[in-house]
Order: sequence, then structure tokens, then C-alpha cells
Amino acid sequence: MDPIAHTLIGASLAETPLGRRTAMAAPTLIFGANAPDLDAATIFLGNNLSLGFRRGWTHGVLAMAVLPIALTGLILLLDRIVARARGVEARARAGPVLALAYLGVLTHPALDWLNTYGVRFLMPFDGTWFYGDALFIIDPWVWLLAGTTVVLAHTRSRASIAGWLALGVAVTSLVTGFPGTQPPARLLWVAGIAAIVGLRLWGGWQRQLPRVATICLVSIGVYAVLMASLSILAERHVRAWLAERDDRPVAVMASPVPANPFRHDILVDDGAHYHFLELNWLATERIRIAAPAVDRGPSGPVVDAALTAPHVRGVRTWMRFPAFVVEETAAGYLVSISDLRYARRPGGGLGSAVVELDHDLNVR
Repeated sequence: MDPIAHTLIGASLAETPLGRRTAMAAPTLIFGANAPDLDAATIFLGNNLSLGFRRGWTHGVLAMAVLPIALTGLILLLDRIVARARGVEARARAGPVLALAYLGVLTHPALDWLNTYGVRFLMPFDGTWFYGDALFIIDPWVWLLAGTTVVLAHTRSRASIAGWLALGVAVTSLVTGFPGTQPPARLLWVAGIAAIVGLRLWGGWQRQLPRVATICLVSIGVYAVLMASLSILAERHVRAWLAERDDRPVAVMASPVPANPFRHDILVDDGAHYHFLELNWLATERIRIAAPAVDRGPSGPVVDAALTAPHVRGVRTWMRFPAFVVEETAAGYLVSISDLRYARRPGGGLGSAVVELDHDLNVR
């Protein structure tokens, strides 16, 4: 998920009764919810390195064991520094801070697994990718539910109210103005924003904030489970639809789309081609062709040699539905690599790369 979602989840947890377990509970949960994204710094070292490293070491089982301990040490140190500056005793307790650090950190890979991008839970011992295919990487309903508690908790001054109003208008314009957002989703979003405003104007919300936070987080969990179930059902429905046409695909991915839980973008791999479908649970004709099929591309020595190029090692580790285009040139070969999860034509999209080979299949 995006950093905003992770931050809102951590901040929402801090408003539940968990936030009263110890001093420094809120920063522990918020920093913990974002800690595995330390690997995002690799983007400054190049897209290929980032693709090969992201959602790996810092999202795997070893990091899940180590990061909370490191975060606990940092939080306790920060608490002592602040307490010394104020001339008071440190208040954070190591046991509760450690427990909250583990909770905050563990929410991160759980949320990341829900996307089509995937996460490598077993790193560094095993690089297998796991995909939930349940939520779009930026999900407005997660924002809305997690943001409810955070907005209520942090609108105690005129400046904060003005800031949240400006952000609410901006996000509402983004969500309702997105071309793929259907009218019912727009209405539901506006109703959700109105509910937040109504709760804020209601005088009793402060006493009920921990309950509101708990309800919103449980709702996010239920929503994620329902979306994962819909994705599984969509894949099975597409496979049955293809079987009726005597097609036996190698793989099917049901990808969620922004703001619409009833529609999925479908990618079908038949071993030689990729097919793009759309499944809409509310449509009379549930499945339709969304775009022309494209060739998966050749396999063999040329592609194998291209995949050994140093500048595509990260891409090779990350790709799930690869497509290759090989062009013969006067100097050798030009191999374009792409992942059709994020493109509808070879050569484009996230993770695309080009490798030049000479006639002896050496990387140039």
C-alpha cells in the first residue's frame, strides 16, 4: 500500500485503547507501520536495484523479528532525550513499546501483500513472491476508514481544521474526478466525508473516539477479506468462462481497480499470449475483452542472455508476467523486457527495460 495508508493505519491504532498502554505509543505505532519501507531509499540508486530489493529484506521474516527491537530502542532513547530536555522522568515502558512496535511493523507487509505487486515474506531465506491481488495500491476506502479516526483526533484547532478541510477537498476531487470512478462510488465517498464532518460536529465524539477507531480498523479488515474473496471468485469465474471456450490458461490474475470493488481487470496467460479482460459483477455481460491480446514473446538463448544483463537483475527478480520483444540489428539484438501487470503492450510500464546484445549474445 501507499505510505499514506500505512501512516493512517498506525495513527488509527494509536487512537484505540492500545494507545493508552504506554507513553510514546502513537509514534511507536506510526513509525512501526512505516518501518519496512526503509528499502524505498533504493529508488535513488536506480529503478532496477529498487525493483530487486523492494518488499524483500525489510519485509521478510528476519526484518519482522529485528525491526521492532530496533524501533523499541529508538523510541526509548527518544523518550529519554525528551524527558531530560523537559526535566522529567522518562515515561515509556519497554515491554508495551516492544509489543506495539511488533504490531505496527507487522501491519506493513500484511497490507502490502494485498496488492498485485506482492511481497517476499520469507526473505532473506527464500525469495518467493506472495500476491493477495485484493486491493489497488492506493485504495480510497482504506484512506476514508483509517482517516476518519485521525481527522477526529487531530482537528482541535482552527489551523488543523482548515488543513484537513483543504486536504479533504483535494482528495475528494481526486477520487470523484478519476475517470474509472463510477457514480455510486462518488456518492459513497461524499457520504463518507459527510459522516466524518457530522461526527466532528457531534459533541460526543471525543468520548467515543477509541470505539470509532476500533470500528474503522475492523471495517478495514472485513473490507480486505471481502476484496480478497472477490478476487479469488473473479479468477475462478474467468477460468470457468475460458473452460467453456476450451481454453486452459497457464495463469490468471484478477487485479483490483481504484474505488470500484465490483470490477476487476483480468490478465490471462495462455503460455504464448496475454489476454486482457474486464470482469464487472454488476454488468449484464460480466466478462468482456478489454484490449487486444499481445504475444508473450520468444524464449531461447537470446532472451536468456538478455536476462543476465546486470541492469535487469532486479527486473528479473520482480517480474511476474514477463513479455519480450527481440529485434535483430546490425550489431546484434535488441531485447525489450516488460511486465504486463502494469502495461498493455510490450516495452512499456513499470519495470520495462532494454538490453543490447552482440551477435555472440554478449551484453553490450
